[in-house]
Amino acid sequence: MRESFLPFARPAISEEAIAAVADSLRSGWITTGPKAQAFEEEFAAYTGAPFALALNSATAGLHLAFLALGLGHGDEVITTPMTFVATVNTILWTGARPILVDIDRETLNIDTARLKAALTERTRAIVPVHFAGLPCDMDAVEAIAAERELAVVEDAAHALGARYKGRLIGSSKEKRHATVFSFHPTKNITTGEGGMLCTGDEEIAEKTALLRQHGMSKGAWKRYAVQGTPHYDVHFPGLKYNMLDIEAAIGRDQLRRLEGFNGRRREIAARYDAAFADLPGLILPRGASYDHLHSRHIYTPLVDTDALGFSRDAFMARLREFNIGTALHYQAVHLFSYYGKTFGWRRGDFPEAEHVSDRIVSLPLFPAMTDDDVSDVIETVRAVCLSGGR
Repeated sequence: MRESFLPFARPAISEEAIAAVADSLRSGWITTGPKAQAFEEEFAAYTGAPFALALNSATAGLHLAFLALGLGHGDEVITTPMTFVATVNTILWTGARPILVDIDRETLNIDTARLKAALTERTRAIVPVHFAGLPCDMDAVEAIAAERELAVVEDAAHALGARYKGRLIGSSKEKRHATVFSFHPTKNITTGEGGMLCTGDEEIAEKTALLRQHGMSKGAWKRYAVQGTPHYDVHFPGLKYNMLDIEAAIGRDQLRRLEGFNGRRREIAARYDAAFADLPGLILPRGASYDHLHSRHIYTPLVDTDALGFSRDAFMARLREFNIGTALHYQAVHLFSYYGKTFGWRRGDFPEAEHVSDRIVSLPLFPAMTDDDVSDVIETVRAVCLSGGR
């Protein structure tokens, strides 16, 4: 058994990032300012997106994308039941109705073959979620969206650095298309809390820039600077979703390290794949057949509860006894009580998502893991699976 507890995730914050935060604190400019603007420019350059807008969370990014697209009461938005609740909640905050489409059990992403059957005359947008960092089949999503003139908002909270057919997720320049990333501490890069909305649609970018800070005219954050003006206009009621310079200071350093971070994630995932390929009691998702590069945000095998004779939760508890942390991503959205009561969703509605939701587990995966840490996870998982849970 390990002497110390190994968490499922831990951020890697460099001394350079700490110094950049200290510089912001000493400068007196700690809210949205020049570092947030520089982070946007650097992020746009990395992804190839014409516009990148820094926000205080990916949740804010989804909400603002939907508002910028004009979604509201009577509209329907298609997404997946295998996602964090923020995806569904932000649809609800606009007054629109979420419509769930079951997943492909092999990729854990939305099953694009089922999309057309979910379309109605009220459908206005599709929200594909790149689960765990595996890109969705975006050609299929975009073909359906183009045919019906639907908006596309990619929930890419897991997918920074992932590629679909050679294209970085977030690089789309299509109209009525946006991509949202997360910088939560467990994500591929972090700003503490934070998010980024990327788009090639100037109207979405303009509206997001206004909505994220009370609807105030662009550049109003500069009103305290030497070249600023105290006067600004309010174009419509906005929200308080801006990113701080303190956060951007961390994010700029993290972005420079992203490719190295993701490379280490892929190394660890490859070791897991090799060690668990023929392990009774653990099922590895097969992934996608189309060309892609996985960002490996999380490593999520399924616990074969039938083969082991005990539940996923018992598996997680046993690993914890051996000082190995795990996490659950996710319980299928429709199984939470609020959504069941509100929309009449119940077990049996989305059987593929339910099968995965009952068995999925996230094993430790973060760039600062040592080779010994990885070996500890492998040895413990193998021991638990081969011991019958004893």
